[in-house]
Amino acid sequence: MEIQKWREILIPYELAVSELEIKFNHMIKESRMVGRYSYIEQVHGRVKTLSSILDKAKRKGIDVEEVTEKICDIAGIRLICQFVEDIEKVVQIIRERSDMEIVEEIDYVKESKPSGYRSYHIVVLYEVITIYGKKKLYVEIQIRTLAMNFWSTIEHSLQYKYSENLPDYIRARLLASAQAVVDLDKEMSMIREDIMMAQDFFFGKARIVSEIKNNIQNLYKFENREAILNIQNEFFELYRHGTLDELEEFNQQLDLIAARHGVQSL
Repeated sequence: MEIQKWREILIPYELAVSELEIKFNHMIKESRMVGRYSYIEQVHGRVKTLSSILDKAKRKGIDVEEVTEKICDIAGIRLICQFVEDIEKVVQIIRERSDMEIVEEIDYVKESKPSGYRSYHIVVLYEVITIYGKKKLYVEIQIRTLAMNFWSTIEHSLQYKYSENLPDYIRARLLASAQAVVDLDKEMSMIREDIMMAQDFFFGKARIVSEIKNNIQNLYKFENREAILNIQNEFFELYRHGTLDELEEFNQQLDLIAARHGVQSL
């Protein structure tokens, strides 16, 4: 098959990955904007290279003309969570979406691969609209924790280096480190509530500070220099030593001042 033909085949997969990255990243942004914990921490997408597709087709005995029907991970999305408990939440979110049709689910979290690999895989059919019309294609979504992803990235690099023929001593080390990842995820789950509360405070404070800065910027047009300096000094003091509630109250006061000048706060 000609290279140009392959490029045309892969274009819809590029579109699918791009759209899904935007959608999942927006979920993170939306959660944080409304002060909710985001079950997704990071989003990564990729389309397999042509050489990788052909290598897999050869290994699996798949005819080149059938790769789009029989290889389900040409397009891939990786969703990284902070905690093991978040994985099931993300799986449920995907199950409830109307823009994805689940084809297959494989749980390597509860039942890891012999290598020690752990992740939750979902194959979905996702529809894109190209210049030639609508097209449904397979996308593989992998959901894992930060610790699982670190292990998997290292393992993948080693597999690539040794052409998937790992020396026994490296294989043993990887299995031992895979168990360490399990233990780390368990430890993080033990303090999950404390971590979530700390992060909620951090993102909540960042949101309020952004709103206060916007209010102060708007008031530059209406308040005199002395008034603005007083507002800024009070803000700096609250930022360093104030509570979240005190910052909220200060922001509400700025909203009232802005409203008196007919300024619409965000």
